[in-house]
Amino acid sequence: MTGRGGDRPTQEFVVGVCRDAGRMALKRFGEKLEVSLKGEVDLVTDVDLVLDELIRKAIADRFPGHTVVTEEGWGEDAPVPSGYVWLVDPLDGTTNYVHGYPAFCVSVALAYGDEVLTGCVYDPLREEVFYGEKGSGAMLNGRAISVSATDSLISSLLSTGFPYERASLAENNVSHLGRILNYIQGVRRSGSLALDLAYVACGRLDGHWELSVKPWDTAAGGLLIMEAGGRISNMRGGRWTPFGRDVLATNGRIHDQLLAALGQGLD
Repeated sequence: MTGRGGDRPTQEFVVGVCRDAGRMALKRFGEKLEVSLKGEVDLVTDVDLVLDELIRKAIADRFPGHTVVTEEGWGEDAPVPSGYVWLVDPLDGTTNYVHGYPAFCVSVALAYGDEVLTGCVYDPLREEVFYGEKGSGAMLNGRAISVSATDSLISSLLSTGFPYERASLAENNVSHLGRILNYIQGVRRSGSLALDLAYVACGRLDGHWELSVKPWDTAAGGLLIMEAGGRISNMRGGRWTPFGRDVLATNGRIHDQLLAALGQGLD
């Protein structure tokens, strides 16, 4: 990786940006927030906006030629950017954050087109830094991580999430959850997709599936899973990119089983 003046950031830069944003989020956690609605149940706070600006400025100062795509500045029909593009969720788990529920993180990734090169997920509550580089493995607080060895669905602990627009969407994941519950050991719903994917990468979870995802939701976590020896695809088993609309990520050993089980709800 090259430093200042190069096209690729150092680990120190990526992790530093995440830490700066995460520590600012932690400082405000539990305080009275300015909250507005982006949709019926989709929240945004003043903290989201401050963190968004902090990360954008850090990247623009260091890499002025790069595109930055964040949750607070992306159009639904925008084309996939070319060249170097940062995919940023300044506060993944905003609803949790607003309610004082302790599950949120900062997620920052660098891609070239739709190929993710570097990614970091930072959980400031637990002081956990998940970091990965394409071809160089994945780490948690500097130690190499790998996916779990679970090889059957009935022994698997999975996670999932639901779209904000679930009341108006025909495919809102409720039917998929109902179909699979009897075939797995358990399921969790943290409200932070980036953290869920990081947990698959380090073996705390065996897999995750979700519909209606956004580029900043999966970019860093998806890279972590691949670099930790797992497998990630779309919900029909096709090639994953962060610009896809759904995701299925596992330790690799249960991937085909999970695809088959969930496929019943995608016909």
